[in-house]
Amino acid sequence: MNLLYAAAAFLLALLLVMVGVTRVGSWLIERRNPPVGSFIDIDGARIHYVHVPPGANADLPPIVFIHGASANLNDQMVPLRPLLEGRAEMLFFDRPGHGWSSRGPGNNENPSAQAATIAKLMDRLGIRQAIIVGHSFGGAATTALGLEHPEKTRGLVFLSAATHPWPGGATSWYYSLTSVPVIGRLFAETVTTPAGLMQLDGATTCVFAPNKVPDDYAKRASIPLVLRPSAFRANAIDVEGLYRYALATAPLYREIKAPTVVVSGDRDTVVYEEIHSVGLARDIPNSELLWVHNLGHKPDWIAPDLVVAAIEKLAGKPVDLQATARTVEARIAGDAYGAGCIDETVMDGELAPE
Repeated sequence: MNLLYAAAAFLLALLLVMVGVTRVGSWLIERRNPPVGSFIDIDGARIHYVHVPPGANADLPPIVFIHGASANLNDQMVPLRPLLEGRAEMLFFDRPGHGWSSRGPGNNENPSAQAATIAKLMDRLGIRQAIIVGHSFGGAATTALGLEHPEKTRGLVFLSAATHPWPGGATSWYYSLTSVPVIGRLFAETVTTPAGLMQLDGATTCVFAPNKVPDDYAKRASIPLVLRPSAFRANAIDVEGLYRYALATAPLYREIKAPTVVVSGDRDTVVYEEIHSVGLARDIPNSELLWVHNLGHKPDWIAPDLVVAAIEKLAGKPVDLQATARTVEARIAGDAYGAGCIDETVMDGELAPE
């Protein structure tokens, strides 16, 4: 009996230590990655955003950027804002529950709910209509905007999107575990921060593979913010709910009217590009697919010039997107990083952004 008491005491002590480590780790993460924008309340969710005004000689319509899983507004703002500064009004924001945005009562895993929050944020900031640029999970929210808020979508750009049902609908085990109400919360409060910090470099390598991770990427994009318990849990619930959303919504994509550009690499290690990107180009009328050889899951960082060209095309400029895609291919043709990463790990390896 004494051994049982001793074992129980040891487990309790270990649990308390892990909680303490997680709390300290989260505090350090927040200290090193402070907010960079403003805050606004949208139906009980405190949304963190950066609203960039247009320049005096702006030649592009407003652009709204929707980041993927495990990420925050910096993941698109750092590589793309410098290329578009002065040319357009831009809105970058942390999706509900991510980065510095709170979850709020209505923003569950369904991308439709998050799209409604985004539409209200646009209204509050006076953005009547915009080109929407969604990366990975952000692509699902982009489809929701196109379907449910068409008046706000002048055009859609999908970057390595996650939008269609995939075989089996499985995700990573830690997402499934974290999304469970009680056990998941305990897991998030004890394991995710220390374990995530140890796994971060390897996961990031696989998200970018076969392309090279940009120098100081995790620091510049504030990626460790996802390793805080509340953010990790919100992220897990999002990813776990994506299959159900895609199953119900993919048959409706044919109703999307906005001009669309779909950007995808053929070496994506995070999502099935043949299902999601090819599916979008097939299902959405008036869409163009840019299929880039040897590009992984991060066109926003590896091919930002192609993303800008897609925006320009939707703005009505005479841009040869296929020629731009071939230029990107030539630039990355020799990339062979992340050799140990497994292709087609759908919604997997997501300690780095998807």
